[in-house]
Amino acid sequence: MTALIDRMARDGRTPPDAKALRTLLAGIAATPPGVDHAWMDLVAVPPRSPALVAALADARAALAPPALHPGGPPHGADRLAGLRRALDEAGLAGVLVPRADAHQGEFVAANAERLAWLTGFTGSAGFAVVLADRAALFVDGRYTLQAAAEVDTGLWEVVPIGQTPVNDWLAQTLRRDDRIGYDPWLHTAAEIDRRAAACKRPGARLVPLHANPIDALWRDRPPAPLGPVVPHPETYAGRSADDKRTQIAGLLREQGCTATVITDPAAVAWLLNIRGADVPYTPLALGFAILHDSGSVDLFMDSRKLTPAARAHLGRGVTVQAPAQLGGALETLGAHAGRVLLDRDGCAQWIRQRLADAGATVQLGSDPIALPRARKTLAELEGTRAAHRRDGAALTRFLCWIDREGPAGTQTERSAAAHLHTLRAEGDHFRGLSFETISGAGPNGAIVHYHVSAETDRRIAPDMLYLLDSGAQYRDGTTDVTRTLAIGTPSPDQIRRFTQVLKGHIAIATAVFPRGTTGTQLDTLARTALWADGVDFEHGTGHGVGSYLGVHEGPQRLSKRPSDVALHPGMIVSNEPGYYKAGAFGIRIENLVVVTPVEAPQGAELALLGFETLTLAPIDRRLIDPGLLTADERAWVDAYHARVAAEIGPLLDDATRDWLAAATRPLA
Repeated sequence: MTALIDRMARDGRTPPDAKALRTLLAGIAATPPGVDHAWMDLVAVPPRSPALVAALADARAALAPPALHPGGPPHGADRLAGLRRALDEAGLAGVLVPRADAHQGEFVAANAERLAWLTGFTGSAGFAVVLADRAALFVDGRYTLQAAAEVDTGLWEVVPIGQTPVNDWLAQTLRRDDRIGYDPWLHTAAEIDRRAAACKRPGARLVPLHANPIDALWRDRPPAPLGPVVPHPETYAGRSADDKRTQIAGLLREQGCTATVITDPAAVAWLLNIRGADVPYTPLALGFAILHDSGSVDLFMDSRKLTPAARAHLGRGVTVQAPAQLGGALETLGAHAGRVLLDRDGCAQWIRQRLADAGATVQLGSDPIALPRARKTLAELEGTRAAHRRDGAALTRFLCWIDREGPAGTQTERSAAAHLHTLRAEGDHFRGLSFETISGAGPNGAIVHYHVSAETDRRIAPDMLYLLDSGAQYRDGTTDVTRTLAIGTPSPDQIRRFTQVLKGHIAIATAVFPRGTTGTQLDTLARTALWADGVDFEHGTGHGVGSYLGVHEGPQRLSKRPSDVALHPGMIVSNEPGYYKAGAFGIRIENLVVVTPVEAPQGAELALLGFETLTLAPIDRRLIDPGLLTADERAWVDAYHARVAAEIGPLLDDATRDWLAAATRPLA
C-alpha cells in the first residue's frame, strides 16, 4: 500500500488515507476479474501513467481474498459442528441455509457463498436445513449428481427436492416447540409465509435472526464487493432512464401504490441504465432502490463504486445514499407513504417486516419492472443480433478446431473451455462469460449443470459425445448456446436420441401460437418425440435472457411448471430440449429465440406470434438421422444451416469458412 501511495504522490496526486485506500482496494479485489481498467477509476481518475497502472494492479492482487474452500471434506465436519454449537447457544433447534443473497440473485458475490462454505455444494440452486441430529441438502434434478460428488454424504442427506419439497420435510421432521432460525435478508416474503406454515403444522415456529451465525464462523469471509458502476448507453438500451422511471411510476399509480422497493440489482440496472461488476457473469451493481410514484429514486449503494461517469449519468432524479440508510428510509416510507409494492418472490422478508413495523400497507405483488424489461427495445434486439453474429463466429472457429483436436485426444474439458473463452474474448464488445462454461465429455455431459474441475477434468477422445453449453456478455447483448458434438463415431442410440431432441427443438423454433399463450402451453412440443420412446428431460425447455444482463431472466419461461406469464413480442427465451443418460452421455441443443409477430393467414380470428432464431452456429449433422425427420423438419435444418453459412461465413478465415461450408451442407 505504501508503494501505491508513493506512486500516486510522484504522479502529482494528493496522497489518500492509507486505511481508506486499503479498504476500497479490498472491496475491489473481492469482485470478479474484469476485462478492462474501469475499476481503477474508483481509485485514480485518468490519465494514469503506466507505472501507476502497474502499482494499482499489484495492490489489488495483494489484497485478493483467499479462495473459497467449500465445506465438503476435509472442512465439512468442523463447520457443521461449529454451526450446531452456535444454534445450541442461541436456543435454536435448527437453521435454514439457502443458496441466496439479499437480492435473490443467481450469481452471488464471494461473501454470500454461505451454502458452499458450509456444505461443499457449489451449484447455483440449493437449500440446507441443519438440525441438532440431522442435516439435509435439497437440490433439484439438475444437481443430484453434482451434489452427490461434492458433499460429504456421511454428514448430509442429499434430498431430491422434486420428490421431497423442503416444506414437506420440515413438516414431517420438526417437533413441537422447535425454534428454527432464519436470516430474514436471505428469504423472500412469500417464501417465509410458506415456510412458517409448514413449521406450524408440527407445532414448530420460525425465528428471524439478527445476525447470520455462519458469518461469525467464516473467519476469512471476503468483504462486500466494490465493482465499478458505469453508464449503459442509450444507444444499446433504446430508452432513457428518465423514460423508464416515468413508465414504472405510472404503473405504481395504476395499482394505487406510492412507492416500490427494488431489491433485484438487474431491475435497478435496467431502470437506471447502469451496469456494474460485483458478481460473476452478470454486470450487476449490488444495491437497493426505492422508486416513488413521482418517478424519483432513492438509490442505496456504496458511493465508492460510482465512477465519475456514473455520478454524472444518474442525474437529479436519483439520490444516492449509503446502504446502511435503507432501514431508516423504510421507516420514513412506512410512516408517510400509503401502499408500498414489494415483489413477493424477490423482496427480502427483512424489508417487508421493517415496512410493516413502521406502519406501511405492504402490497405483495409482481415486480413491476420485470415485464417491461423482458420486452426488448428495437435497439436491444439489434444489439443482440449483432452480438450473436460475433458470438457465432467465435463458436464456429471453436467447432472447426475441436473437430480436428477432438479425435486426436489432445484436449480436455478444461483446455477446450479455455480455448473457446480466448476466441470469444477476441470479439468486439466482449465483457466476459455469461455463466461458467459447461464442458462435458462422455458421461460428464449427462450432468446437466456440470462444472469441470481439476479432479473431474476428462480428456476429449474418440467415440464419445461432447456437450458444450456456453455464453458471453457483450455490451450489446447476452448469448447462451449449447451444441452436442460427435467425437469419432456416434452410436445408433446416440443418433436416435439426438434426432429426437432436434425434433423437439424444431417444434419450438417453428411454433405459431396466439397472443396470450404461455411458455407452459408450448413446453410439450419439445418433449413429444422423446415421450414416444418413454424418455424425457428434467429441466425446463427455455428461460428468459437479458440484454447485457442476466443470462437467466424472468418472468417468461418455457417449462412444465405452471406460469401465467404470456409470451410477448420482444421477449428472448432459450430453446434447449435435451436428453441425459446417466454415466454415459448427455445431449442438448440450445438456441436463443425472440418472440415476434407472425402474419396471420386470411380469415384468421387471432393475432399470432412465433419465434425468430437468434443463435447462429452449425448443428452436428453426424448426429442427425434424416430418416427420423419429416420433410418440413429437414427443410428447417437446411434453411437454418444456409443462414448460418451466409451470416457467419464472411466473418471467418478461409480454412474455417471451408469447414463451415461442409458442416452446413444440406441433409441427404
